[in-house]
Amino acid sequence: MSDRLRDATRLVVKVGSSLVTDAGAGLALDAIANWARQIAALRALGREVVVVSSGAIAEGMKRLGWASRPGSMHELQAAAAVGQMGLAQAYESSFRGHGLQTAQVLLTHADLADRERYLNARSTLRTLLELGVVPVINENDTVVTDEIRVGDNDTLASLVANLIEADALVILTDQGGLYTADPRKDPAATLVREARASDPQLEVMAGGAGSAIGRGGMITKVLAAQRAARSGAHTVIASGREPDVLVRLGRGDAIGTLLVADTPPLAARKQWLAGHAQLSGRLHLDAGAARAVAAGGKSLLPVGVKSVEGEFARGALVGCVGPAGREIARGLVNYGAAESRRIVGRPSSEIESILGYVDEPELIHRDNLVVV
Repeated sequence: MSDRLRDATRLVVKVGSSLVTDAGAGLALDAIANWARQIAALRALGREVVVVSSGAIAEGMKRLGWASRPGSMHELQAAAAVGQMGLAQAYESSFRGHGLQTAQVLLTHADLADRERYLNARSTLRTLLELGVVPVINENDTVVTDEIRVGDNDTLASLVANLIEADALVILTDQGGLYTADPRKDPAATLVREARASDPQLEVMAGGAGSAIGRGGMITKVLAAQRAARSGAHTVIASGREPDVLVRLGRGDAIGTLLVADTPPLAARKQWLAGHAQLSGRLHLDAGAARAVAAGGKSLLPVGVKSVEGEFARGALVGCVGPAGREIARGLVNYGAAESRRIVGRPSSEIESILGYVDEPELIHRDNLVVV
């Protein structure tokens, strides 16, 4: 564990609801001040840190006088809207005491699935880090619906790790790490010190519900580690109750569970592309193009496409469907749906005469294409 965390220069730190709230009674300002102090210490060592923090809904519930988490989407959105004000203020004032600027960033699944918005979010976060600012990220609960919500901040943190190409993801919780079984139910359960994030046994070990305030559980943390590993980031799941846990992790101490990314970075980015983002449309390929893409590692040319399904813009993620009707690949398309329909089945040399311009000779370049 020591080398991987000690050498990490860019980290995403996810802080769970139980670590920033006072047993559900709104934000615990002293706890947030403590996280700011530790992150400031990491910044002093030259580390770049992005914070993914829960707590907005819990704070909103307190301010609205609600004793239990509401079930309706509109009430949750209202609580988030009210609570975000307090959450941002708490982090801003705590970091200001250490001479650090903060920025609030609210994201939804749609921001990370749409190529243009993904790149915009990536550029903004990287610029903030270059400026020495500490971004504090939360899901935009005020506007999300069930169809576009990320679902929990463990998942959001793993997607952010991919977004900024972080070296490590640190998930802080009220548990000591991942155990072989639920330690609250099985006294023989032992802490998993280190494992491969891709090990399927981890999902078997994980289980149990989260707190009454938060949405997550240990299974969401394991799945988050698997997603982060696809972009080459190692994950630590550790107790936020450990004294100076972030500072100690930063200097290489072995705390909690380390889930190691064992996928090369380029392949990892393609795995994330294959497994995460939502499709905007589909391209139906002929047999020759399907073989070239699936077995030959080739780019997809318009001449090998028979038809276009859906409406999408240039840069959108689309699926490539073979003659049998099964998706064989997906990638980022170089032409929108309307332009694609005009050039499918035609050689690349005719693109300019058909459209009046040519961006790329390929519909999808192999660097932006992954076989599934």
